[in-house]
Amino acid sequence: MTTVRFTGPLQSIVIEEGMAPIGFVRIPAAAAEAIAGHELERRLEVGKRRGFGSVKVTVTLGQSTWQTSLFPDKDGSWFLPVKKPVRLAENLDYDDEVEVELELH
Repeated sequence: MTTVRFTGPLQSIVIEEGMAPIGFVRIPAAAAEAIAGHELERRLEVGKRRGFGSVKVTVTLGQSTWQTSLFPDKDGSWFLPVKKPVRLAENLDYDDEVEVELELH
């Protein structure tokens, strides 16, 4: 299993007007490159891409650990969603720097 660690700011985006913002971390270039390589390796093994080119991960942020998927962005970066229960449990505000560990599946 591949492990990737990085630090980045917790950001927010509103997907649809009237809805609460979604928390996310944009994965920095060096970590994004490792994730893209992992995704390509898995695609070659299986013979097809996962939905939206996503990669399954186990995330550790502070004392919280959960499973989710990373999603590629058009610019070659990756998008890690951070749900509200995690933000509350870790007492996080948008623009806080967070340390993240990903186990890529």
